[in-house]
Amino acid sequence: MKFNSTRYLPLVVTVGQVVIFPYYIIWLKQVSLTFTLFAWFFASFSFAAAWGYRIYQTKKNKERSFLFLIYAGMGVVYIVIGFIKNSYEYLPYIVLPLQVTLGLLQGYFRAWHSEQDTYHLHAVHHYLIVGFMMIGFSFVKIISPVVFITIFGVLLCICGAWEFFRIGQLRDPEKV
Repeated sequence: MKFNSTRYLPLVVTVGQVVIFPYYIIWLKQVSLTFTLFAWFFASFSFAAAWGYRIYQTKKNKERSFLFLIYAGMGVVYIVIGFIKNSYEYLPYIVLPLQVTLGLLQGYFRAWHSEQDTYHLHAVHHYLIVGFMMIGFSFVKIISPVVFITIFGVLLCICGAWEFFRIGQLRDPEKV
């Protein structure tokens, strides 16, 4: 693999998604008024993830995956989640599109990641890193799950910018 970012960014995103998932579930449970609404939000996420996975699988040109947009899109969704205030009348109407967008982007990313050369190696490292990170986070006092979600959103936006500039470097013609 020629570029380290191609090797490590998908691992960072995958590990981050799994580490942030418990905080995300806590947030989703807090914004859901009932368990039924929580289940519907989760179902919309899962259906959208399947849709995103399918979109990538049916794509003709898999070399152009626009991964920087996927990273940045997920990052923006997590940042928006961090800035949502509790106004319970409008919350379901705000959370549902966020769930669908996040599920679609994560499904697309998962389909792309599963076709990479390093995917199997990432799977092993992913479990190990997540285990150590969760042990470390168990000693951190949580002020609010939104803090971790927002920080992860910023990290994903940085990954998107990094990927965007890396792709730009690849497409510049060599000057002789």
